[in-house]
Amino acid sequence: MSSARRPLLTATAAASLLGALWFVPSANASSDSPVRDAVSTSPSPQVTEQARIAATTADASVTGPRLADTGSFDSTPYVLGGTFCLALGAGFVVYSVRRERLGF
Repeated sequence: MSSARRPLLTATAAASLLGALWFVPSANASSDSPVRDAVSTSPSPQVTEQARIAATTADASVTGPRLADTGSFDSTPYVLGGTFCLALGAGFVVYSVRRERLGF
C-alpha cells in the first residue's frame, strides 16, 4: 500500500468507528437533578386516583430508582446504522481482495 493512501484509510476507519459508536444507546433513564414542580399546585382528581392505584399496586420491596415503562423500543436507527456499517465493511473487503488480485 502506498504511503499516500495510508492516512486516507486511517481516516476512513476512524470515521467508520465513530459512525458505529453514534448508534450506541445511552442509559440515561433516571436523572440526578431534582424533579421540577408542576404548573398546577393541586393535582386533578384523575391524577390523584391514578396515583392511589399505583401506590397500592406497587411492589414495596423495590428500593432505589426504577426504569420507566416507555413502551415499545424503536430499533429502526440501529438496524439502518448496522446495515450501513456492515455494507461499508463488506465494501472494504471486496476492495482489498480486488486490489490484491490485480496487483495494485
